[in-house]
Amino acid sequence: MAELQFREAIRAAMVEEMERDATIFLMGEEVAQYNGAYKVSEGMLDKFGPRRVIDTPISENGFAGLGIGAALNGLRPIIEFMTFNFSFVAFDQLINNAAKIRYMSGGQFKIPIVFRGPNGAAGQLAATHNTSTESIYATIPGLKVVAPSNPDDAKGLLKSAIRDDDPVLFLESEVMYGMRGEVSEEEDYLIPIGKARVAREGTDVTLVAHSKSYWIAMRVADRLAEEGYSAEVIDPRTIRPLDVDTILDSIRKTNRCVIIDESNPYASISSEITYQIQDRAFDFLDAPIVRITAKDTPAPYAKNLMAYYMPQEDDAYRACKKVMYVD
Repeated sequence: MAELQFREAIRAAMVEEMERDATIFLMGEEVAQYNGAYKVSEGMLDKFGPRRVIDTPISENGFAGLGIGAALNGLRPIIEFMTFNFSFVAFDQLINNAAKIRYMSGGQFKIPIVFRGPNGAAGQLAATHNTSTESIYATIPGLKVVAPSNPDDAKGLLKSAIRDDDPVLFLESEVMYGMRGEVSEEEDYLIPIGKARVAREGTDVTLVAHSKSYWIAMRVADRLAEEGYSAEVIDPRTIRPLDVDTILDSIRKTNRCVIIDESNPYASISSEITYQIQDRAFDFLDAPIVRITAKDTPAPYAKNLMAYYMPQEDDAYRACKKVMYVD
């Protein structure tokens, strides 16, 4: 194991895959000359040259479409959005082209493309730069949506995403790029897309959380442990396909569930997980499912309002006590 920052783990995955396969290239705003807006692609231009690490104009619709065309012609592009809020400019390319061409061609075309970059809130960036997009894109058949919570998962899942023959949206977090963690040095390290991780085993309540919300869940589990309660923490890792079976196995053991989800509450990831649990494991529930989400409003700018807007650790902690009937 080696200790890497989140950004370094992502870079390692891209470098290893580009060394392995000459059809892979990276393209996006400032990925080359500037070494990436968040220094994720630092040094990659020097290593691979301007034909494989390509700076683009500020035109997400244009370079997303170019990437899809390249994928249709046998290449394997990695397209970086400086933030996934900007992916909305390329919505037609992602929703009507990347997601649907394989189906509409009867399988004659593959779309091996990864769209990656920071997703969700990153502080005082106001409403148009703080959207948690996974619940939007996960509704679209044909797209895979991955949201890792730590450097090790980031590396293993990104390598799998690059090798996938379907379009993958790889959602990172701007505030996690500097996070350090142990990363496997196993040769050709791959983590399968669609398999959740049981991050912490427990018996009294199940906490389900992905991306940076996962770290809220872990802190809540620590607080509960200090009081003698045992929380199980499930990190879905992949939003679509969603590993429902691992979540259900946990519910059958703990009989209670709290979901922490940075999405806005209406038609959110937590909404889908709640439905799946009640549909397939209702008889195992000893309490209603509680979800802790962002508030149902555009993200504010003021620091105190932004803190209130985001899912709160104290709310998740109280929710666990509530479903355990010890509040």
